[in-house]
Amino acid sequence: MIFRMVIMLVAVGLVFAAVFGFEAFKGRMIQKAITGLRNPPQSVSTIKAATQQWQDHLQAVGTARAEKGADLSAQVAGIVKAIHFQSGQEVEKGALLVELEDADDVAHLQALQATTALAQVNYDRDTRLLKNDTVSRQQADTDLATLKNDQAQVEQQKALIGYKAIRAPFAGRLGIRQVDLGQYIAPGAPIVTLQQLDPIHVDFYLPQQDLAKIKVGQSVTAKVDTYPEASFTGEIAAINPQVNVASRNVQVRATFRNPGEKLLPGMFASVSIEVGTPIEQVTVPKTAIYYNAYGDIAYLIEKPQQGQNGQQQGVARQVFVKTGQTRGDQVAVLDGVKPGDIVATAGQTKLNDGSPVIINNEVTPPFSANPQVSEE
Repeated sequence: MIFRMVIMLVAVGLVFAAVFGFEAFKGRMIQKAITGLRNPPQSVSTIKAATQQWQDHLQAVGTARAEKGADLSAQVAGIVKAIHFQSGQEVEKGALLVELEDADDVAHLQALQATTALAQVNYDRDTRLLKNDTVSRQQADTDLATLKNDQAQVEQQKALIGYKAIRAPFAGRLGIRQVDLGQYIAPGAPIVTLQQLDPIHVDFYLPQQDLAKIKVGQSVTAKVDTYPEASFTGEIAAINPQVNVASRNVQVRATFRNPGEKLLPGMFASVSIEVGTPIEQVTVPKTAIYYNAYGDIAYLIEKPQQGQNGQQQGVARQVFVKTGQTRGDQVAVLDGVKPGDIVATAGQTKLNDGSPVIINNEVTPPFSANPQVSEE
């Protein structure tokens, strides 16, 4: 009886052991299958972190201003008789742009010139007769004063006629014409704007504590949102000798060559000035940094090795990083990445800590500190 009871208990134990063993085996297999499904190898591009020499920058915003610029207008009233330019035309200094009706002024000039000629004859006669005391000194002086007065009136009339011919005060590009033939214009009425675009200035402000870091001739880089991929290089041309008492800022003017005339007066510009001594910085592409509310993250690729299919494989390790300045497509990493570390630059949004990866660097993100397009 006891022997049969023992056999039964052993049999029951074996059955339970088999059931629990199978369940444990099945759990391990399911977990392995889920893990394999959850972490398939992800394709990423990578770069080896390296150091570069970077300088500190002063950042500011400014406004582009023409080397020479003026809104041309007439000094006197009149009717437009002729227009000698097209909107947007390049003109040389002294080019005739607009003529106002001046027939009456020319006729008046001719009358004054005739009066002056008579005064000259009278004075010349007085000069000859004065030698023989035929006329008095007073008469000669009076005729001389009359001659000079007539000559002054002639010059005044010539100046008035000159005011009715509007000329370019300097070489540059004209804007859009604001007058038409036959139109009456008053003194000061706008005719056209004239701007000299090469070189061009950018005026901006810096805090007074940065004055010791800048000087005339120092290199300046400017960017405008019209050409987001382009940068323009110039130099500081002048520093205002007075600090604004309200803002404690000082005005600075930088001059830029503008052969393609891409920079136009009134444009908003972002200005950067390199200052200080270059320092070594670990740099990676901006795309390598994943930003979230818990901190900046990068993925380092560990154990890179050649796979059976000939592709480089590895394991992603998530690290928190501290970033510094950015420059073009690059960002400085102050902590978390060391020179020589292999950093994922694309495809890391699908990664988790420990994810297997396949390295594919056929297409890589841009990695330039100073991306540019041609200014020509």
